[in-house]
Amino acid sequence: MQTSLLCDVLIIGAGLSGLVAAAEATAAGKKVLVLDQEPEQNLGGQAFWSFGGLFLVNSPEQRRLGIRDNVDLAWHDWQATAGFDRPEDAWPRRWADAYVQWAAGEKRSWLRERGIRFFPIVGWAERGGAGASGSGNSVPRFHVTWGTGPGVVAPFITQARTAEAKGLLGFKFRHRVNELVLTNGAVTGVRGEILEASDAARGVSSSRTVVSDFELSAGAVIVTAGGIGGNHELVRRNWPARLGAAPAHMISGVPAHVDGRMLGITEAVGGQLINSDRMWHYTEGIQNWNPIWPMHGIRILPGPSSLWFDARGQRLPAPLFPGFDTLGTLAHIQKTGYDYTWFVLTQKIIEKEFALSGSEQNPDLTNKSIVQTLGRVRGGGTPPLRAFIEKGADFVVRHSLPDLVRGMNALTPEPLLNLATLQAEIESRDRQLLNPFGKDQQLTALRGARKYLGDRLIRTAKPHALLDPANGPLMAVRLHIITRKTLGGLHTDLEGRVLNAAGQPLPGLFAAGEVAGFGGGGMHGYRALEGTFLGGCIFSGRAAGRAAAGNV
Repeated sequence: MQTSLLCDVLIIGAGLSGLVAAAEATAAGKKVLVLDQEPEQNLGGQAFWSFGGLFLVNSPEQRRLGIRDNVDLAWHDWQATAGFDRPEDAWPRRWADAYVQWAAGEKRSWLRERGIRFFPIVGWAERGGAGASGSGNSVPRFHVTWGTGPGVVAPFITQARTAEAKGLLGFKFRHRVNELVLTNGAVTGVRGEILEASDAARGVSSSRTVVSDFELSAGAVIVTAGGIGGNHELVRRNWPARLGAAPAHMISGVPAHVDGRMLGITEAVGGQLINSDRMWHYTEGIQNWNPIWPMHGIRILPGPSSLWFDARGQRLPAPLFPGFDTLGTLAHIQKTGYDYTWFVLTQKIIEKEFALSGSEQNPDLTNKSIVQTLGRVRGGGTPPLRAFIEKGADFVVRHSLPDLVRGMNALTPEPLLNLATLQAEIESRDRQLLNPFGKDQQLTALRGARKYLGDRLIRTAKPHALLDPANGPLMAVRLHIITRKTLGGLHTDLEGRVLNAAGQPLPGLFAAGEVAGFGGGGMHGYRALEGTFLGGCIFSGRAAGRAAAGNV
């Protein structure tokens, strides 16, 4: 066994929350060691792959676009969306309140001090649709980082490397933790296995061959090991009945190493895991034609114009429109008996309204190219989107509806779609365009969205008839359930201290990021407002890093 190494703070996980925690602890002069089971190529974790969206309240970007936001409105939206209703939601609710206050206050300036900047058009993600008292964002709050996920991670990697050069920070990659060490009731270190060296590219599955074992001691341990989205068995085991039956088929929005191992390991020493049935998976997943990890899926961030049909060709009911209510749509789909749905749209809609989630799917924003980014206003679709239309297994492009339906049926085990059913639904929708008003609620929502300048510029196509050949060709996209985020997790107080079943802190142990439900064991409650995952990693990592530093 490798000899023990004493440090002040030991962090399990080299993702965003771990890096932020390390930055805070080293800033306090503490000696920090960061462990990760993956090779160094994965430094930054899941955040690297993200679109870089961050939730801010009453920002200058919002105000410039005429958006009137304030902390009271944001907190009302958060509570209506979260639906806190359990005794164990006390700490998650406090975390949520603290996070909204931070998002309306110090967050933007704190991030700007570290070099993070934002795309000027604020996105309106997860806008609800069930009324003013229902879930969803009342106003646009999704601020895309200039540089996307890598742009979010970069400042904290820089801080880590600076601390490393000063001798305050060390990394040990390919170190997989199997056990937290307890001494007189306190967590004092870790035991685990050293995996063989790997040159696997970022996100690619790495070897699990063990070459040695290790034990390390520390004054405090912070768990920042992420969620369960890459472990479909664990996702299905925790799947709640309120979302229908667990999908028989899913694709993965995160690499395979997002496996949830540290949840059980932390439970084994007395840490309490709460809200395991709360999770956040998307319904607009497409298979990556150029996959990096197993079952690699990409999420479409859709505008509001595409018609959404279930597997049998029934239009999804209001307010389950594209981009409105993620979990409401997921529950509806799972109760149909099928795990997939369809978007039906036109060339004009896809070029204007489809964005693909992920840093690698947005080279203009990721590479900070102003010239390329201006192309989003002109339309035409990004090169990655055009590649999916050409090569993606889930895309059907035809010049007539009969041909489109035949192509859609060819992609599924059974030909479930009926031409007459789809044609009647689309014609009824197109008929509503004869006037600038009408009874189709999706068209009403679309017209409302276009009153917001940001949506009109880059996120919504001008309303038009789908069956008019001038707007073609017609397109259909088969959509899969794609795993993404864990909303429950390790129960923590506002300092990130892991709590036991009695609600008392487990000495020496902290948690942050997705493994802690982004704070408290579930600060999002049942549903999230978007842009709150990366921010939750930063906020909880900051709190845990500061508290752990003060613990030793």
